[in-house]
Amino acid sequence: MSTPLKINKPLVSVEWLYENKSAPNLIILDATLPKVGQQQSASSKIEGISNALFFDIKNIFSDNSALFPNTAVTPDVFELEVRKLGINHDDAIVIYDRHGVYSSPRAWWLFKAMGFNNVAVLNGGLPEWKKASYPSEALKEYDGALGNFKSSYKSRAFYDYKKVLEVLSDSEKIILDARSSNRFKGTSPEPREGLRSGHIPNSKNLPFTELINDGKLISQTELIQKFDNLINSESELIFSCGSGITACILALGAEVAGYENLTVYDGSWTEWGSLHQLPIESD
Repeated sequence: MSTPLKINKPLVSVEWLYENKSAPNLIILDATLPKVGQQQSASSKIEGISNALFFDIKNIFSDNSALFPNTAVTPDVFELEVRKLGINHDDAIVIYDRHGVYSSPRAWWLFKAMGFNNVAVLNGGLPEWKKASYPSEALKEYDGALGNFKSSYKSRAFYDYKKVLEVLSDSEKIILDARSSNRFKGTSPEPREGLRSGHIPNSKNLPFTELINDGKLISQTELIQKFDNLINSESELIFSCGSGITACILALGAEVAGYENLTVYDGSWTEWGSLHQLPIESD
């Protein structure tokens, strides 16, 4: 019998996944979200990595009753829905998306927020997997027994706007915004109709696209340089974006680079820019 898999890094290669695909406790999740302007496809018609299950960020693992998009579900809801995928507390989870590295870090961060650390993002996602000619098939619908996954929520994983407002003047807490430079500066409109432009006061801009090259996260050395240009190693990092998705790419990059004390502002600019009584900056 194979030894249960233990993942000790936040990012794995397609070669690593292929070599470990027979591990008895391996779970592969497709956490694809459409990019802005794209439509979500029915998972039953989608090609994915062999034996992968669909992790539905938009409809299952976001609170669709919340005021702002992509709000994280409660730990109890997360636990129940993960159990419905047959996931157990001693499983090892690898998450990918069909863009390369785009929405998979959001699913990775959700698992981390719920106290689960035996999880990693697949670098390059499905495009890199197919480029290596590894096996793929239609995504499966899980119809087995419930798993025994247990949530143990880490309250520092997500901040709301009140918490972000509290730390604005704290020089040891750095807010990094993953949106494009033009959106950060307020010179390009937000893709969400009616949402004002600008950025959170005292925040710094690190577009998530600067951490991605050809669908893959850049090297650890390059990541360290990107972050070191903006912050120091003692800083607590708070990541923001449009609605909490690409902020998690920065969180993944920071963890690969060796940073600790990481937090995602879940409402991000959609929340902040909608609350007109709060301060705002634009260039």
